[in-house]
Amino acid sequence: MTPWKAARPGDPVGAIDTPALVLDLDAFERNLARMAEALRGSGVRLRAHAKCHKTPEIARRQVALGAAGICCQKVSEAAVFVEAGIADVLVTNQVMGETKLRHLASLARKARMGVLVDHPRQVEALSAVAEAEGVTLDVYVEVNVGANRCGVAPGEEAVRLALQVADGAPQLRFMGLHCYHGPAQHLRAPEERAAAIAGAVEAARTTRAAIEACGVAVERVTGAGTGSFPHERDSGVFNEIQAGSYVFMDRDYGDNRRGEGDVAFEHALFVRTTVLSRATAERAVVDAGLKASSVDSGMPTVWQRPELRYVKAADEHGVLATTDAAALALGDALMLVPGHCDPTVNLYDELVCVRGGRVETLWPIAARGALL
Repeated sequence: MTPWKAARPGDPVGAIDTPALVLDLDAFERNLARMAEALRGSGVRLRAHAKCHKTPEIARRQVALGAAGICCQKVSEAAVFVEAGIADVLVTNQVMGETKLRHLASLARKARMGVLVDHPRQVEALSAVAEAEGVTLDVYVEVNVGANRCGVAPGEEAVRLALQVADGAPQLRFMGLHCYHGPAQHLRAPEERAAAIAGAVEAARTTRAAIEACGVAVERVTGAGTGSFPHERDSGVFNEIQAGSYVFMDRDYGDNRRGEGDVAFEHALFVRTTVLSRATAERAVVDAGLKASSVDSGMPTVWQRPELRYVKAADEHGVLATTDAAALALGDALMLVPGHCDPTVNLYDELVCVRGGRVETLWPIAARGALL
């Protein structure tokens, strides 16, 4: 927690202290509207992934524009949104450990809560805690459709798990399948993304059919992300998508080549930073390093300054390369587009929301650090 705020409502953008996480409200609102329009009339609903923004005010705006609810990745993260009034939350993760399970069950007294399983022991543990707490939980079987992270194999293994939930756990409500292909989101070529998702769709289709052949309804097939959702939307199999990064966009998503039918979301999230050293004509150092912008997906870019390259990050310093000695002066402010928005957001207490050259408001990133 910093001892003072980076800005106050009404401040000019030039007065924002740095480093600060800045949201361009106009671009952000256009992104919200474009996603709503992309799904309108499709029969596919949005369950927005809130691990991207961790901000209740953003979740409320997504729901107001038609989102059925949100996704979270951790139980403690979900708790923040439930307390903020979000009534339908899916934890897109497996939950293990008695303490977490009890917290998950307690949230189900206040909101509709869902969770993923990919092992019989998880079903047993969820059933026991739900019965003990007198609540009902939505349960989705996670199917590995190409991410090779969590999830059972498509077909028979998923069928066995779905039957265990549907037939042997009265406090659990079998909802359907979670089929998310994470790596496909960042395949640069549109034809590569299309091919990867075609495989995911087929795995989801055959698994759904096998479960339904056993007399169990599959109400929901959920997954997809910002990089691939038009394919899942148009698949005839998925009826819910979990895009999150579309609200902000980041450098990594910006590197994807747009295909026909892809939606042109805008960069709306920036790290404002200040030049604090010009030790040489070829090098400038800014005050936004590893603790200000995540580099797990690569370095940030300097917004609208192609002659500048962010080449190295230390804890509190970012090194820019330039061949133009006059390009930067001490005290100059720059906007960086972070490489990966999700972990970058987790570094800050609040979003500095700007419009028309001034700070309009500050939004608390209330689920920041919610790792339990």
